[in-house]
Amino acid sequence: MEKENDIILQVKDLKTYFKTDDGVVKAVDGVSFNLRKGETLGIVGESGSGKSVTNLSVMKLIPSPPGKIVSGEVLLDGEDVLKVSDFDMRMIRGNRISMIFQDPMTSLNPFLRISTQMIETIILHQKLDKKAAKEKAVEMLKLVGIPMPEKRIDCYPHQFSGGMRQRVMIAMALSCNPEVLIADEPTTALDVTIQAQILELIKDLSTRLNTGTIMITHDLGVVAGMCENICVMYAGRIIEKAKTDDLFKDPKHPYTVGLINSVPRPDKGYQQRLYSIQGQPPNLINLPDCCPFYPRCEKHMDVCKNKYPAPVELENGRSVSCWLYKENA
Repeated sequence: MEKENDIILQVKDLKTYFKTDDGVVKAVDGVSFNLRKGETLGIVGESGSGKSVTNLSVMKLIPSPPGKIVSGEVLLDGEDVLKVSDFDMRMIRGNRISMIFQDPMTSLNPFLRISTQMIETIILHQKLDKKAAKEKAVEMLKLVGIPMPEKRIDCYPHQFSGGMRQRVMIAMALSCNPEVLIADEPTTALDVTIQAQILELIKDLSTRLNTGTIMITHDLGVVAGMCENICVMYAGRIIEKAKTDDLFKDPKHPYTVGLINSVPRPDKGYQQRLYSIQGQPPNLINLPDCCPFYPRCEKHMDVCKNKYPAPVELENGRSVSCWLYKENA
């Protein structure tokens, strides 16, 4: 049972829609979750499930137009950041909530030295002079394992490898000791060895700084070793929440079962064909009020086509949105 004073971030019934010429895209449609201090929470799902838009909404980085946060609350230490002014949000963003963006190749300005990009953030939020800010930046680069940080800090992004640029992004995100760290697919463009190093680095720094971390990924292998709790997203909604061990041991939602079964298993050998979920993710434009997974579900019933199932609370703090459990609840 999580203690109220341990919860650093609460997202309640968050809805973010995008208006297009063809209709309204409900990219995030009623998402709720809690994040505790020192916890690593995984958000998983296929591309287009709403993972990144959820966390861009938390940061108030949704482009408007066409996007709009329609309703919901994002409580940081009890304060709804969706209601604060743009100036106050700039003070929160990068300071109390930081984000490691998906692609370090495009997230760093190629025309500015690493020192310029890091020092700017530290001066703004930590109120240090330029000399002290540079010392802090060097210290952070050293912390994330960049060799000769005193010299490398004055390099341009193109002088770093992909893994080194990702380490710079992590250093920037953690330079102001944030309460919440959002890592959006932090290892997508990296090779396997560097992936393991980056994930271990994020986990170690989060533990050391007692930072609440949200790990966004479609890779179940990443969340298995990183996260205490997992939210599975599909079509803009969280369809299952559980502790990591419980989810892998006994997945409840048919979509979660499909995701886990589609992961290659070296211990199974090559005697059987790799499982894949049939069909395609739904079009989120004017999606009807039904279970969006039913066209791909092997266990769908007539009720699935007519109404979306409300979350059912199960044992050990887990929940699932599926009519298979609604009837038994």
